[in-house]
Amino acid sequence: MIVMKSTATAEETAAVVERVNRAGARAHVSPGEELTVIGAIGNRERIARLRLEGLPGVDSVVPILKPYKLASSELRHGRASVFEIAGRRVGGPNFALIAGPCTVESREQTLTAAYAVKDAGATMFRGGAYKPRSSPYAFQGLGRAGLRLLAEAKAETGLPIVTEVLDAREIEHVAEVADVIQIGARNMQNYSLLTEVGLSGIPVLIKRGLSATLDELLLSAEYVLKEGNHAVMLCERGIRTFETAYRFTLDLTAIPVLKQLTHLPVIVDPSHAAGRREFVTPLSLAAAAAGADGIIVEAHPAPDDAICDGPQALPTDGLDEYVAQVQQAAAVAGKALSAVG
Repeated sequence: MIVMKSTATAEETAAVVERVNRAGARAHVSPGEELTVIGAIGNRERIARLRLEGLPGVDSVVPILKPYKLASSELRHGRASVFEIAGRRVGGPNFALIAGPCTVESREQTLTAAYAVKDAGATMFRGGAYKPRSSPYAFQGLGRAGLRLLAEAKAETGLPIVTEVLDAREIEHVAEVADVIQIGARNMQNYSLLTEVGLSGIPVLIKRGLSATLDELLLSAEYVLKEGNHAVMLCERGIRTFETAYRFTLDLTAIPVLKQLTHLPVIVDPSHAAGRREFVTPLSLAAAAAGADGIIVEAHPAPDDAICDGPQALPTDGLDEYVAQVQQAAAVAGKALSAVG
């Protein structure tokens, strides 16, 4: 990690980047409000021989010992990453509230849900066009027809769209609509998909795998970051344990731990962990108060008639009260919803 002086010029930073790249390493520039940090990924001995400490504008060179270099909190000296998604700031003091149905089913359902999400004050709209299902016979989503519905919802409401991609061959089509590409728990360690999503340049939300450690989650983020895509969010959505009283165990401890390990925003999905809507609000409040940077929650105009995951979806007609409660909990951790334009 090369820390530039606060007085370093753009030319001095560019000279360091060029020197790192010439040595066969990869330079990743992380500009900050006060100083710029350059991550150098490559052979440690070869980088050490560059003697970067003596270059103009360089303040210090610090080795990062963790296996994930670009995701490490050391890269930004403990400062949280903050980035914009269609005008909504994510990270730092900003709280993201992403809501919408598990899957888009029809034009009426999608637009009704999108308007409800906007009216409730949430910051982004989620909806699945492609659905990974345990059974090959279960509903797999509307595919590109679903993407067209999401595009219409975006045009109608102005809300940024969060949707999942399952296959690298669909990234181009998803990218035409999505403001955030979601990588589901099953694909957390699909490294070729992560690499391609990183190359897309579109912000990414990576869900933690059912049995994945935090280091494994951070290494998955590293695959996206190393392609130059710095807008990465991590998502805790529950892990598989011995408990059977609810679907998954929401690992709330992961929130403060990740806050120490990484500069990336941490989002929590209470819906998939709970499996039942009566548990969703308590888990959301706990996550927000624990310092999460956002919530991604399922909401449907008619949950009992939903094609999939209806039991865990909140009804959209009560979403405004839910958003108000989550805002209060987020305030405990010093966060507030980013403004919706």
